[in-house]
Amino acid sequence: MTISRSVHVDAPAQRVWDLVSDLPNMGRLSPENTGGSWRGGATGPAVGARFKGSNRHGARRWSTTVKVTRCEPGSAFAFAVSSVLGIPVSEWSYDIAPTGPDGCDITETWADRRPGWFKRPAGLVTGVMTRDDISTAVNLEQTLAAVRALAERG
Repeated sequence: MTISRSVHVDAPAQRVWDLVSDLPNMGRLSPENTGGSWRGGATGPAVGARFKGSNRHGARRWSTTVKVTRCEPGSAFAFAVSSVLGIPVSEWSYDIAPTGPDGCDITETWADRRPGWFKRPAGLVTGVMTRDDISTAVNLEQTLAAVRALAERG
């Protein structure tokens, strides 16, 4: 399953990219992610950079491992998420298209990469038993609203 949402932002594409590629501070944008830290000598976004993400849903807390798969400043950023056991979980991507010097459209896409057998155990850990199109779309919309608000504030 793949779900995408888009929004227009009245801010330069680079500013928007800087927000979505700042994984340690993703917690201020995402309804589930609370941040994390770069790993293996990485200090920022770059293809191949690794990151340990921290997440929460209600009282549930869990960690993930992340590998940056696309890193094009001002236009695209993507990363693959795996469980701490190395099981594929998802891929997140952000595509940013300038609409002028002070505006852009951003599309956030979530792709489910979990093997079928892993969905129930993942749901028990996270407290989210189904990652259906409605609940995931709401999370994407909340993230994009936070990106827009921060980017437009400058």
